[in-house]
Amino acid sequence: MRIGILGGTFDPPHIGHLILASEAQEQLDLDHVLWVLTPYPPHKRSQKISPLENRLTMVLLAIAGNPRFKLSRVDIDREPPHFATDTVTVLRQKSPKDMFYYLLGADSMFDLPTWHEPDKFISLCDGIGVMMRNDISGDMKKLRESLPGLQKKLHILEVPLIDISGSDIRRRVADGKQFRYFVTDKIYHYILNHQLYQS
Repeated sequence: MRIGILGGTFDPPHIGHLILASEAQEQLDLDHVLWVLTPYPPHKRSQKISPLENRLTMVLLAIAGNPRFKLSRVDIDREPPHFATDTVTVLRQKSPKDMFYYLLGADSMFDLPTWHEPDKFISLCDGIGVMMRNDISGDMKKLRESLPGLQKKLHILEVPLIDISGSDIRRRVADGKQFRYFVTDKIYHYILNHQLYQS
């Protein structure tokens, strides 16, 4: 099996996540894309994050109806910290015959040298799918030099540029601005009904 890993806090999951997952599934010929919900991301300790129950429900609402999208509890069911290296290690231990492709945005790719055990992370992945963006720039030569194993694992995904982020959606809700078409209809109503992100 060829398995994609899409990790995140998903606060909330939005159409950008869905498009990335869908394009990666097609372009990398993935059997499944695992949505790995991170309860307590190490790099967001100072950020207020919605309760896990709300984010978990929204991920399930987002992926409902697509049999190739699956929720993974790999981070939910173990103690923090939740580093990507450990996440991939656990998944490989559970399914040693499967191939794993980690899915990233370009900003995260350029941040890889600052990750926990980045060389080990790269060695654990069979491939790393990256969604490039015109508004994200970085020194690819420097990145290759600092992480020599990255180049042969890298797959650049051709994904429509959609400038949507969870932080922007949260700000819009708090400011009373429209956000209806940034998320699926079910998530839109869930946010309203549970009064998420309101100031």
